[in-house]
Amino acid sequence: MRQSARTRGNITQVTGDVIQMAPAKEHEVEWPIWVGTVPRLAAAFQPRTLVRESITQARRESGSVVLSQVLAGDGGVGKSQLAAALARELRDQERSTDSGLDLLVWANATESDQIITAYADAASRLGLAGEATGDIAAAAEAFLAWLPTTERRWLIVLDDITDPKAVDPWWPDGNHRNGWVLATTRRSDALLSGQGRKLIRLDLYSLEEARAYLRRRLTDAGHPHLYDAEKVDPLAEELGRLPLALGHAAAYMINKRCGIDEYLDRFRDTGNKLSDLLPANADTEGYGRPVTTALLVSLDAVQAADTTRLARPLLELISLLDPLGHPADLWTTPPVRDYLLRSRPGRRRWLRRHQPSVSDNDIEAALQCLRTYALIAQDTAQAPIRVHALTARAIREAIQPQGLRVMARTAADAILALWPDLDHYDQDLAAALRANAMVLGHHASLCLWEPTTHQCVYQVSSSLTAVGLYEQAVEYDERALRQSQEAQGPDHPDTLTARSNLAVSYSDAGRFQEALALCEGVLADRERVLGPDHPDTLIARNNLALAYGDVGRTREAVELGERVLADRERVLGPDHPDTLIARSNLAVSYGDAGRAAEALELREGVLADRERVLGPDHPDTLSARNNLAVSYGEAGRTPEALELYERLLVDSERLLGSDHPDTLNARSNLALGYSEAGRAGEALELCEGVLADRERLLGLDHPDTLNARHNLALFYSDVGRTREAVELGERVLVDSERLLGPGHPDTISVRSNLAISYFEAGRAGEALELRERVLADRERVLGPDHPDTLRACNNLAISYFEAGRAGEALELRERVLADRERVLGPDHPDTLRACNNLAVSYFEAGRAGEALELRERVLADRERVLGPDHPDILNARDGLARARKDFEPVQQLDTATTTIDLEHAGQEATEMARDDLDDNV
Repeated sequence: MRQSARTRGNITQVTGDVIQMAPAKEHEVEWPIWVGTVPRLAAAFQPRTLVRESITQARRESGSVVLSQVLAGDGGVGKSQLAAALARELRDQERSTDSGLDLLVWANATESDQIITAYADAASRLGLAGEATGDIAAAAEAFLAWLPTTERRWLIVLDDITDPKAVDPWWPDGNHRNGWVLATTRRSDALLSGQGRKLIRLDLYSLEEARAYLRRRLTDAGHPHLYDAEKVDPLAEELGRLPLALGHAAAYMINKRCGIDEYLDRFRDTGNKLSDLLPANADTEGYGRPVTTALLVSLDAVQAADTTRLARPLLELISLLDPLGHPADLWTTPPVRDYLLRSRPGRRRWLRRHQPSVSDNDIEAALQCLRTYALIAQDTAQAPIRVHALTARAIREAIQPQGLRVMARTAADAILALWPDLDHYDQDLAAALRANAMVLGHHASLCLWEPTTHQCVYQVSSSLTAVGLYEQAVEYDERALRQSQEAQGPDHPDTLTARSNLAVSYSDAGRFQEALALCEGVLADRERVLGPDHPDTLIARNNLALAYGDVGRTREAVELGERVLADRERVLGPDHPDTLIARSNLAVSYGDAGRAAEALELREGVLADRERVLGPDHPDTLSARNNLAVSYGEAGRTPEALELYERLLVDSERLLGSDHPDTLNARSNLALGYSEAGRAGEALELCEGVLADRERLLGLDHPDTLNARHNLALFYSDVGRTREAVELGERVLVDSERLLGPGHPDTISVRSNLAISYFEAGRAGEALELRERVLADRERVLGPDHPDTLRACNNLAISYFEAGRAGEALELRERVLADRERVLGPDHPDTLRACNNLAVSYFEAGRAGEALELRERVLADRERVLGPDHPDILNARDGLARARKDFEPVQQLDTATTTIDLEHAGQEATEMARDDLDDNV
């Protein structure tokens, strides 16, 4: 079959084959041949060792085609610099060596015409006949045809390919034995790989490379004092470890005699523009363009290639989020679709209302366009989307102020739309959304606070608390309060809400006094601004009552709680959910005040009301059922408490699921009920299950997990597994000190209970040392009159008693009784327990008459306050019977009597220590 052919100069090209005519005689060609200008290497150039190794490996693995590597990476990562270094090394080797170069062509590849021109120049230098015709395209083709036929060693560098399709016809092909093609590009199109081409990613400097670069650059310039080893890492991270940016920053520091610390402060000030901090006149390295241009050079190409007209609006939204990554699903949420539809350029507004909605395919096509031009990165379709920090900053600086608020609130709406109902349902997603919301709040200035505070701000605060990051929640809420004050003023309702939220975070972090001060201020301001009966004012009054309870000011908590209930019944009605909450909270205060019967009565009413108003399956009804079970347990009505706990667990598992936090709490409370009922084995089994579930769902370090571990240590002690109780208690203490801090009230409680375990394990000295520290900590953190401080004082008296320091024990117990009578009142159960404990010390001190008098008081008061059937009544009767047996004529009571002696006194002291446990079950 005949084949068509065309002839150009002395090159004949036949379909499927290339026949190369001989070039000029080799003695007429001056070797070596260098075409194009190889960029000079930057000062303090880093060799990029790992990428070099990848290139070397790729060259070894080449087949029978031209060996080609494509260095792909974002703008400014140093692709051209690395290619220049490799080219210079080969070019400058002695030609007598086997690896020396005969021909080097460096072609700028932004436009195909630049490649054609470089190839034509090479053809001219080689004396190829095609060049003589004046047709540079023909000359370039002649050069390409010559490459696979020569025995000479050659290197072609195609720098900065922007259109792979346009470059593809000019890619050397054929025999690879003597040739090598090295290309650089931002893109990652399929055309850039295959056919002997291998794509090699060139990423940012490593931290070590960034340090080395800045140290050497500043030192070589004669200013080593500008280098700050402590600040270099933060600066490198702020600049995204981008070589181009580090080069401009170093030049700026050298020119301005500005140290790293000072430059970092300037860079973090978002009022300063990149064009000022990384100016074009700082381009002393010969990169040839300012940083902003290098990062955004592809944006025009993106917009030209973007058929969806959505790439730029998407990139602007992306620039407001965390550069380390955000969930790709954000961009298919309804708020983003609506925004993209409204912001799509090229249509009149009245037409946009009638065009179809933005589809998933549209959004994916726009994202793919951004990926293709390396403005964003994404490893897989479901992986987070990343953007370089400087790219994001440059995009943000181009956003008009009037558009920023709409974009910021759109992004915040999208974050909320994607947030799981509970963080532990998808912890990774919640953490990513939390991080992005915090970055958004930083970049969006006050946009999330004007005209009102966006719900996303409150969601972040709640999320930080949900995952146990209490101190981070405090820092976030403090910042949110400052921003609210700046945007809305100190008396705006949202600012008062921000102060209230900060008080909650202070309380979660164990900073009760700071929480109380804020609650008092919020209530005063809401009464002044909103009036005494505004719902927000009633909430503030309720929160203050709870804060009083946290700091042990029980009487004030009760008084304010009673007022809150009366106000809500009057303003909102007796059946309003907030009224039922007030009634439930007042029951807690009654319990704290020792008014157990009133607490029980209130809780029975709350449960009945919630079942009637909200239904038996409402979460608040389940909470009321749990609270009533607690009251039944405190009243000694253990069977009824246990029945409610069991029902609560069944209902929680049915309605909320087995992994819901409230279900885990119900399981934990049932364990407590089993323990009170003497079913220690079942309690222990449940507690072990709760710990395993919390570790699985919340992680090893979540405060709720620590609490479950703490409870398990207590249950080990209950069943006599003292060694395990001690080991687990010690681990919980270490974890609590690390995660919550040594002064957090929960940490102090763990320390107190570990002392109990030491005491039971016969390690009395360590127990005494811990209890002395607990008392000092509680006096410092909670104050001398807090019930937990008084309990610590009592526990220390027990240790003094056990250590034979009877005088100190007696002195402390007298103090505890006096303080409890003053703070809690004479009828509080803790006061009656202090009376009983002091009776033991009086007996030990030989003051039998006073001991007997106190025992009689304890029995009378308990019968009056707790009722005749409470378990504490039986204990009081037994104690009085023993006292009368030894120190008065025998008076038969309802229980057996024994002789009280020192051994019994020690046993009773141990029992009283258990009575005063500060556990968190």
